[in-house]
Formats: sequence, structure tokens, C-alpha cells
Amino acid sequence: MRAVVQRVSRARVTVDDQICGQIEEGLLVYLGVAAEDGEQDLMLMADKVVNLRIFVDGSDKMNLSVLDSGGGVLVVSQFTLYGDARQGRRPSYTAAAEPGKARLFYERFVEEVRKRGLQVETGEFAARMEVRYTNVGPVTILLDSSKLF
Repeated sequence: MRAVVQRVSRARVTVDDQICGQIEEGLLVYLGVAAEDGEQDLMLMADKVVNLRIFVDGSDKMNLSVLDSGGGVLVVSQFTLYGDARQGRRPSYTAAAEPGKARLFYERFVEEVRKRGLQVETGEFAARMEVRYTNVGPVTILLDSSKLF
């Protein structure tokens, strides 16, 4: 699994001009699922996202997680995180999971984050979405369950 995690002061996702998910302070997570992902990848990514210490403490150090800060999480599915543009100009998405598996893992990821007591909002899987957000810092972290980066 791959994720782009951004610390935000607000974020929302709309489909057909209708808000389907929004949060105030917290994390915006773009989540991609790979064809070879398994249960271990799912659990690793959920744990990493909720415990990632990118919120500032009283000493203005990035030392708190979204759990510590009491923020929300907005999760948006994004298969393009597995786009491979090393050859040619059109990215290949062959490493991305097929839609059935990707939807299942996306929904399970959301469930795992909710189990940890966080407010979780979502986009709409496989829809054409618009995401608006204010990145604070800016702080953007790339995560990969295979630890490629």
C-alpha cells in the first residue's frame, strides 16, 4: 500500500458538487492499494498513519500523532499512486490492485483507523472527486508498506 499523508487545517472531498467527506484539523490521506498487498500491508499502513508524529507539541516540535492531537482523518482512494512513468509519457498502472480488491482494502483501512477511535471521513471509491485542503507546514509524508521509500 502507498499513502500520501498531509497535515491539514481543513480538507473536504466533493463528488458532483456534493460534499461527501470533510474534516477540520487532521490528516488528509491519499491511499493506493497494490496488486500484491496483503493483510500485513493493511495493518502496517493503518498503524503508521494513526501514529505518525507530525503534529506540533507545546515546544513547537513535531512530536504528536493525530491520535494525540484529536484530529480527524480524511481518506481518499487513489490508484494513481501506483502510476509508473519510467518509460514513455503515459503512466502504467499495472502494479495497482484491481478495483474489487482495492475497494475492499480501502474500506478495511478506513475501518482499522476508526477502530483506533478517530473521526474518519472518506471520499467515494472510484468516483471523480475534487479535493480541497489547506496543508499546514506544509507537511507531506510518503508511506509505502513495502518500504520502497
